[in-house]
Amino acid sequence: MIKVILKKGREESLKRFHPWVFSGAIAQIVGNPQEGDVVGVFAHDGSFLAYGHYQIGSIAVRVLSFSGEDVMGPGFWTKMISRALKVRTSAGLTDCKETNCFRLVHGEGDGLPGLIVDWYDGVCVMQAHSVGMFRARTAICGALREVFGDSLKAVYDKSSGTAPFKAGLDLVDGYLYKADGFSDDEQMVLENGNKFLVNWTEGQKTGFFLDQRENRALVGKYSRGRHVLNLFCYTGGFSVYALNNGAVHVDSVDSSRKAMDMVARNMSLNGFDPSMHGEQCVDAMDFLREVPEDKYDLMIVDPPAFAKHRGALGNALRAYQRLNAAAISKVAPGGLVFTFSCSQVVDKEAFSLAVFSAAAQTGRSVRILDRLNQPADHAVNIYHPEGEYLKGLLLYVE
Repeated sequence: MIKVILKKGREESLKRFHPWVFSGAIAQIVGNPQEGDVVGVFAHDGSFLAYGHYQIGSIAVRVLSFSGEDVMGPGFWTKMISRALKVRTSAGLTDCKETNCFRLVHGEGDGLPGLIVDWYDGVCVMQAHSVGMFRARTAICGALREVFGDSLKAVYDKSSGTAPFKAGLDLVDGYLYKADGFSDDEQMVLENGNKFLVNWTEGQKTGFFLDQRENRALVGKYSRGRHVLNLFCYTGGFSVYALNNGAVHVDSVDSSRKAMDMVARNMSLNGFDPSMHGEQCVDAMDFLREVPEDKYDLMIVDPPAFAKHRGALGNALRAYQRLNAAAISKVAPGGLVFTFSCSQVVDKEAFSLAVFSAAAQTGRSVRILDRLNQPADHAVNIYHPEGEYLKGLLLYVE
């Protein structure tokens, strides 16, 4: 076993079960690890701390185990996926007739840093965000088959856009497993009784943004009798909830033609009258500039991540401020704005400050009705607060 030995006094975060070892904490590496190898992490005095995947970068080791157990055999993956499934069962997601899609594995939140697995009614779509997880994908697939048995229809690996580009890695998306007779690249799923088509080969991420499930339900709660604008709508998740809960009319806006085509299919799938929904394939900010000030009394502002690293934080906060100022200034009096950030490097306080600055810029009276976050299947490891990436505010604008 290759040994990563830390500098004196740099073991405290691992003793508090934080799952990352930063390169600056390392005193010595005994051996010659390749990226993705399992290594042992030891304190300066030689005491064992953890096993994890070695990687090149500021985060040098992502911890898989603090206990010294074997993390290289198939039994490890089966145990960890079974534990993750138990969490979703406790959250009421695995035996719910109205919801058959959820996140099964959420990286550090489930003790598997660098791994995402989403469940779509029997299809598991996985994404590796590290070389170690990418190299383990066959073992992970085997564990999924063992845990789910005949209820597993397929395992699709979609890591080409998430795994670090390294020479020798075959970063080509494809099926790791298909049950006999399975041939589809998309299927219909249910979320709180709402119907959605999910295409894991062509769609963004794993095909659907499962992290907004509870927030979509909240939009539904407030939609009756309202005119709704869904900005950055992707495949229309918030729009479907709004219309299924009594919205008068919904306009969905996204710059992706492929996404808007799926929006139209989801509208048809749910049987909505075409006159109740408008589809605009344009830039969301450009659309918002032209919106009359009293047309919409409920807006959803759910942009993609504006900052994927700390160097982009300042620009991201300014972008959030501009976008929210535009929304707050245009929503009708007595209207609601659901606004979100999925940028991990933008914390709750920074996002709230950006929205506060936006509200102050408009001069309107604004109240916070609710603070929004990610659902239970996107669990946050209490020792890894960085995993709490989704944050949002529900605003009432006079």
